[in-house]
Parts: sequence; structure tokens; C-alpha cells
Amino acid sequence: MFENMSEQEARESILKQIEDYCKKYHNQKKYKAGDKISYASRVYDSQELVNLADSALDFWLTAGRYTEEFEHKMAQYLGIRYCSLVNSGSSANLLAFMALTSPLLGERQIRRGDEVITVAAGFPTTVAPIIQYGAVPVFVDVTIPQYNIDVTRLEKAVTDRTKAVMLAHTLGNPFDLKSVRDFCQKYNLWLVEDNCDALGSRYEIDGEWHFTGTVGDIGTSSFYPPHHMTMGEGGAVYTENPLLHKIIRSFRDWGRDCICPSGHDNLCGHRFDRQYGELPLGYDHKYVYSHFGYNLKATDMQAAVGCAQLEKMPEFARRRRQNFARLYNGLENLKDELILPRPCKGADPCWFGFLITCSEGMDRNHMVQRMEEKNIQTRMLFAGNLIKHPCFDEMRRLGQGYRVAGDLMNTDRIMRDSFWIGVYPGMTDEMIDYMIAVLQEVILK
Repeated sequence: MFENMSEQEARESILKQIEDYCKKYHNQKKYKAGDKISYASRVYDSQELVNLADSALDFWLTAGRYTEEFEHKMAQYLGIRYCSLVNSGSSANLLAFMALTSPLLGERQIRRGDEVITVAAGFPTTVAPIIQYGAVPVFVDVTIPQYNIDVTRLEKAVTDRTKAVMLAHTLGNPFDLKSVRDFCQKYNLWLVEDNCDALGSRYEIDGEWHFTGTVGDIGTSSFYPPHHMTMGEGGAVYTENPLLHKIIRSFRDWGRDCICPSGHDNLCGHRFDRQYGELPLGYDHKYVYSHFGYNLKATDMQAAVGCAQLEKMPEFARRRRQNFARLYNGLENLKDELILPRPCKGADPCWFGFLITCSEGMDRNHMVQRMEEKNIQTRMLFAGNLIKHPCFDEMRRLGQGYRVAGDLMNTDRIMRDSFWIGVYPGMTDEMIDYMIAVLQEVILK
């Protein structure tokens, strides 16, 4: 069928057929009362499939033109200088933390045994890099109903070994960024914002709005399917700091010293004329390693999907806020039975989920099981209290490897009494209203 076509004409023909295929066969299922309501789902149209096929036709299977486009547009969207695409949000957190262990940072380098302030009420990969490196996480309690770090406890958590604060914005709800930023500046600490659940959220500081992930030294995102946008698998690390950006790229790309992107050689013009470490003079710079790094790059096919998704972010954010507001308004009469989520002052959340805490004496498990029976998918606040999990068994037994500043009373309550339901942009008003009706029925009966 391509006999009389140029390569470009053949490509355009293929992509047009894929567009038509998607319009005919994808996104055709309409919600009917009683259908299962997932806590999250992909939201996409033909552009994602067209981009994916366009990248596949290039057969450039590693990072390439779509990666460069995504990194540029993601940085532009956030209003920040540098963005690095990676293969997952967990890898993004790993890179963000490991960047702070670089010897290039001098006295501010995090070393084994140094402390990092964080919370236990969250996802494990915010904390895992700290432990895996040999630093010490210091856990601080959170507040309810914001579900973020209790900033009044920061002063009691800091010691002369503290080097950083690494925190997530819980389910899209920003933590008190101004207080945490001011605390970090006071003690010369790094601030890493795990923004994996909060892309599109904003925070006002001194009359100026900032996207979450851009106030600290490093921000991270996840593009796993349930998140604010998706590539299937994928993540990003972003920063305003050129030195941190250089270190992040090095750790992402095997730890190498060279900054040439894949497929390019000798951009600096000094590939064979420099001295590094104890290597021979002129040793090929492409194979000089300044860090013990990884290969955490994403593929260009993932980036191609991300480019299409990023264009939809403003609408995704609008829908998430709208769905959250509809849920909140429909459940306000249950405030005596349920604690509903609330942002802190100055925050404009792009909600990832609607987090509910049961009042004292209520049975969270009974409520969750009733909702699941009614085809409403529920989730816990991830680990609940991470230090109660089997991965901490040995550290608890030995009494080392982590520290708790004060008590974790609210963290334990979240573990016992909290759950959340979705607000993703593919939800319709009918789906939201059904969830409201089921919650009303479960509580009032």
C-alpha cells in the first residue's frame, strides 16, 4: 500500500489510521449505575496513541527527540530551569536524594549517618533512598485533616547531624511550604519535595504563587497510570540549581561525568584532552565516572505519551478540583461522623484523592468493605505508619537506623481510621454522586 508514497507520506497514513482506530475503539465504555468506580484511571485520547506510534516508527528505543521535548515543556509548565525524565517516580526520589550525597556539594554533602527529616505517613519510596544509602530518617508526626508534617515539631527534630528535609505533598495537598522552607533556610538544610501526588498543586508565598515541587531545592514527579498524568511508567526530577541538575544527570546516566546526550559525542570539544582522577591523560570522557550511578532513563515512547498528556494538564487539574469540591459539598452533612480533608492556608491543591478519617469509635474496615461491595474502589494512605511494616522489623529489633521525634499519634490514627477514594479527571458527576450516596447510606444506616 506504500508503493507510491514517500516515507513521510507513509508515516502520515499510518498515524491517521491509528488516530481513527483510537476514536472508534478506545474510550467507548460509558459509565452505568453500579459499574465499578476505580480510585484512578488513565485519561487520554488519540493524540497519545499517535505520538506513541510516531516514536515507535523512529525505533529510537532510548531517550530521544520526544524526551528532549518533554523535558523542555515540563520545565516550562512548572516555571523552572531544569527537568530530567526518568523511568518512575520512585527512581525520581532515588535520584533526588542521591544527588545530595555527591562530593561536588562539599560541606553540604549528605554522608552516611546524617539525618533527614521526613514523615512515616506516606509512600515508602520517599524514605527508602535515605535508608538504603545509610542516612537516618527522622520521623515527625502529621496533622489531621491536612495529613502533612506538623511544622510545630520541626525544631525538636533537628540536630547537628540534620542535612535535609524530604517530604511528600499528601494526595495533592501541599504541606506548609513557607514554614518548611523557612526552617530549611534557618539551618542550611536541603529541601526535597516529593511532588509525585501533587503535580499542578500551588502554594502562595509572600503574595506569589508557586507550583509545588519548585519551592525546594529538588522536586520529583511520577507518571504511573493513577497519577495526575501518565506515561505508563515514568517520572521526573526538576531543579533551579545548575549544579544539582548536573549531578542528577550524572546519577541518572550511569554516574558518568560526560553530559553528552545519547547519540551525541564531544559536545564540549574536550573528549580526549583532559585529566580525570588517576586515569591516563586524554582518557575518553564518555567513559569517565564521577558518581556511582544508575541507568534510570525512560524510553522515547514513554516521553511521546507524556508530551500529549502534558498538554492536558490544565484541564486535568480543573477536573480534579471540581470533582473534589462536588464530593466535599455532598458529604458536608457527615462532618460529625467523618473528618473531611482540608488544605492548609495558602495552598491550592490539585487533589490526587479524597482522604477521609472515621470518627473515634467507627470501624474503618467495615466502612471500606461496604464501599468495595458497592463497587467503589478504596485505598489506604499508603503505608499508614511506615515504621510498623515488616521492612522495619530488623531496625525496630536493633533499635537503630531511624529516629522518631516525639510521638506519631496522628500517624497511628491515620493507619487505623483513614482511607481515600478517587477524584481523577475521568470521573463523571454521576460517579461522584453515586459515591456520595453510598457513603451517606453506609454512615447514616
